Amino acid sequence: MEANVDHMSMWSLVSNASLVVQLVMLSLVLASLTSWILIFQRSSMLRAARRSLDAFEERFWSGIDLSKLYRQISAQPDLDSGLEQIFRAGFKEFSRLRQQPSVDPDAVMDGVNRAMRVAISREEEKFEQSLPFLATVGSTSPYVGLFGTVWGIMNSFRGLAQVQQATLATVAPGIAEALIATAIGLFAAIPAVIAYNRFSARSEMLLGRYYTFADEFQAILHRKVHAADD
Repeated sequence: MEANVDHMSMWSLVSNASLVVQLVMLSLVLASLTSWILIFQRSSMLRAARRSLDAFEERFWSGIDLSKLYRQISAQPDLDSGLEQIFRAGFKEFSRLRQQPSVDPDAVMDGVNRAMRVAISREEEKFEQSLPFLATVGSTSPYVGLFGTVWGIMNSFRGLAQVQQATLATVAPGIAEALIATAIGLFAAIPAVIAYNRFSARSEMLLGRYYTFADEFQAILHRKVHAADD
């Protein structure tokens, strides 16, 4: 009885599986480990981006002079703050165009708008890093695991064809080792899908706040440039 239990242990089932099934299991385990590493990295990055966003908005709306704020963040830039990068891009372009003689105010605002949109696009690229991999793991891992299961069951039935009398004891190990591949596939896919949906929602929320800030900042600069020309 003890020998039978050892034969049905998880490690025994994996080690006795066919080469194809073992390769499937190995690929799924590696995909799962990579996904978890990316999940921790993305979580840390998004938390830092959220904290930096809140901190910069508090400084921006505190009534500080925009030129002074620009000098402060240029001297000590926060690389985690996407909002800071957007502000720097917009104010730098605004200052550059205002220094040029006879520049139309609408041209100044068009330049500011383009500069901030480019900065937002760069932040969006940062948010989208690793998401395609998580989506791929989440969508393909169950099918890869199912392939390993089907292959393992095929081998089990081929082995049964060579046995005179088939019993549950002869069938169970082959089917069990085949089903492990599906279990590993689900284990890799479920966290990846959850993380992908969660990160996508957080990224959209942050980007929405970026666009809102850009519109509000443009409104402030619009009043500033037209007030100077009046």
